[in-house]
Amino acid sequence: MPATTPHVTLLTDAFDRVAGEVRRVLDGATPDLLAYRPDPDANSVAWLLWHLARVQDDHVADVAGTPQRWTAGGWADRFALPLDRSDTGYGHTPDEVALVRPGADLLRGYVDDVHAATLGFVATLAGDDLERVVDTAWDPPVTLGVRLVSVVADDLQHVGQASYVRGLAERAGVAVG
Repeated sequence: MPATTPHVTLLTDAFDRVAGEVRRVLDGATPDLLAYRPDPDANSVAWLLWHLARVQDDHVADVAGTPQRWTAGGWADRFALPLDRSDTGYGHTPDEVALVRPGADLLRGYVDDVHAATLGFVATLAGDDLERVVDTAWDPPVTLGVRLVSVVADDLQHVGQASYVRGLAERAGVAVG
């Protein structure tokens, strides 16, 4: 295991913040709160947090060269969503958003598993690993560092949205446990 470098410390802190915010949003969340949608075309708290974890799982597993926790960890079976097992939620219709209705404990378990896998990978980074090109489909090509920062940015946007929707649900009188 390489010595901890400043970029490992920084990335660990960023992903820890995402996981902490997800736990805060899930704290005391009832099924009704998780399913709350401000309007029929909006995303629910549950969908936003599931999607956040699915994208992180997909992207980090890809650059790490490891299986996704979604399948390898048995989460796809536990969630039992009527969606393709490779689905991350990108481009979901309102009807597909409505299909994602896990409980808080299930969501927390998956997020925690993805978080642990992410930190395990980040801890292995050393030297100029962040400069490694991981996607040549873009101009300029995407480096590992850019991909990881992109995942953090996407995660923070979605957990912020989930927090906002939770606040709307609470103001609408949706019960919190």
